[in-house]
Amino acid sequence: MSTPPDAEALYALLVEQLRDWLAAQPNAPTLVGVYSGGAWLAERLHAELALDTPLGVVSSTYHRDDLATRGLHPNGNRTALPFDVNGRAIVLVDDVLYTGRTTRAAINELYDFGRPARIDLAVLVDRGGRELPICPTLCAGRIELAAGRMLELCRAEGDPMRFEFLESEFR
Repeated sequence: MSTPPDAEALYALLVEQLRDWLAAQPNAPTLVGVYSGGAWLAERLHAELALDTPLGVVSSTYHRDDLATRGLHPNGNRTALPFDVNGRAIVLVDDVLYTGRTTRAAINELYDFGRPARIDLAVLVDRGGRELPICPTLCAGRIELAAGRMLELCRAEGDPMRFEFLESEFR
């Protein structure tokens, strides 16, 4: 793929999927964004869908299995869950699903705060390459990229979201 996917078009699809999915749920789940792209996305989804449930943000930093290789994130991202996690249905929101390792780390972080009733995963893009048995409940698009190529969600204040390709030694 030579051109990154259209993040705004994928976002519009995810909003509709999430709206329909939420309407079918017996209890309103709480959105929790994975720092950083997933946090932006969850914040925007939460506002657009006018959800009454609180919004949370989770950092996967301390549960990553490559912490020794990558080190701590320089922005000092922190988990913020302004609600009791115990017994709550949660929709974990992220921008790109790749190996599943970030999702696993985010789930471990959630369990540090309690035991959710369930966790569903919503992503803008599933890029394949899974190394763990992680599967999204909601997914706006799927693409295939070479192992060394990364997809990053970018946003600037007042500008639409967009994806950019990056070359990386990390996976």
